[in-house]
Amino acid sequence: MTGTVTVGPPCLCRQVKDSSVKRGYFQKSLVLVSRLPFVRLFQALLSLVAPEYFDKLAPCLEAVCNEIDQWPAPVPGQTLNLPVMGVVLQVHIPSSADKPESGPPKQCSHKNLLPAPVVLTSVHELDLFRCFRPVLAHVQLLWELMLLGEPLLVLAPSPAVSSEMVLALTSCLQPLKFCCDYRPYFTVHDSEFKEFTTRTQAPPSVVLGVTNPFFIKTLQHWPHVLRIGEPKMPGDLPKQIKLKKPSRLKTLDTKPGLYTAYTTYLHRDKALLRRLLKGLQRKRPSDVQTAVLRQHLLELTQSFIIPLEHYMASLMPLQKSITPWKTPPQIHPFRQDDFLRSLERSGPQLTCLLKGDWLGLYRRFFKSPHFDGWYRQRHKEMAQKLEALHLEAICEANLEIWMQDKSEVEVVDLVLKLRERLVRAQGHQLPVKEATLKRARLYIETVVGSLPKDLQVVLCPP
Repeated sequence: MTGTVTVGPPCLCRQVKDSSVKRGYFQKSLVLVSRLPFVRLFQALLSLVAPEYFDKLAPCLEAVCNEIDQWPAPVPGQTLNLPVMGVVLQVHIPSSADKPESGPPKQCSHKNLLPAPVVLTSVHELDLFRCFRPVLAHVQLLWELMLLGEPLLVLAPSPAVSSEMVLALTSCLQPLKFCCDYRPYFTVHDSEFKEFTTRTQAPPSVVLGVTNPFFIKTLQHWPHVLRIGEPKMPGDLPKQIKLKKPSRLKTLDTKPGLYTAYTTYLHRDKALLRRLLKGLQRKRPSDVQTAVLRQHLLELTQSFIIPLEHYMASLMPLQKSITPWKTPPQIHPFRQDDFLRSLERSGPQLTCLLKGDWLGLYRRFFKSPHFDGWYRQRHKEMAQKLEALHLEAICEANLEIWMQDKSEVEVVDLVLKLRERLVRAQGHQLPVKEATLKRARLYIETVVGSLPKDLQVVLCPP
């Protein structure tokens, strides 16, 4: 295959000279559309399929689609062997039980493997070190911008670089869920173009990846702009992008740089950059460099989140306050001032050596979409836990004694509530043991059996 080839998640393009075409080039693209966020897997798949497709066209694509149709469903926690075009891709489908490791991912052992599989270290994680090579000196600043949900424009030389940088930025908050909007490749044709370029209101919390220099002019009012130059060949660390004031962002030929007036709350960890530079000098594999960088960001995020998790856990009512026949107690409200006072004895300084204004960072984090998303999810999980504990309390109580002085209305109400919670528990919306579910079903049968026949028919229609 000749011509210029561009790979991006998940797309591969080929451009070749052709004098018969008005623009002088003939361009063809192969785009993979999926609901699954398996960027690394799809990049590998396209790199195999696209060259053959460009030469052999539809018959090749039809054969590949037939092979992919035979792939097993991606079950979390399983290691799969995916044959395509004479190659076997071995991948591990991540699950919530997987724990991040401090080293590079290892090949998964699996019985009955097909010969010589191509092992992908991850189906979804990008090569973080390669993406962040030009901005390693500012990784911590970028981490803070992502944590606080700040609007960021990424101007890159190609859709592939733009997409990978945006996806790398949104992944650097793990295990905290990224709750803001992000567009790996945004163009002037997108429906939100007018919304994002208006100057009548503050920019939204979104990370935009673009390639058109026109955006420098239209988005000059954005507080943070990252312009990336042409990617360098692997080897020595490329010249690090400089930190520049937004006022210097005036022309379309703006040089690469991070244009922002933002001042970090935490002091920069210079040891990380030294460690990565030493890895380059020793020609350490990119996967290992990525593992070092990802582990650093993971520990930084965990140090920030652990105090929030501890304080949130303290808002849970005591289990002894949950009684069978009363409404479960409410989760105590999150009081920001109380949390900030708790940092003196249980703050991030217990797990992180970085110094800085942690209190200021938390105060600003409270205003971000990430705090709202984190709090809503944790509150939902705690409410479900309360429901599950209440259901267990009911199932362990003496039902016959409770029913002695209860009216039919109260008994029917108990049946309806138990059934509702049983449905939620069976749908895995409540963390309830199977033994508790069996007792709940038995409770419902016992209660319904104690009611008059006409009510039994209503509650248990044939």
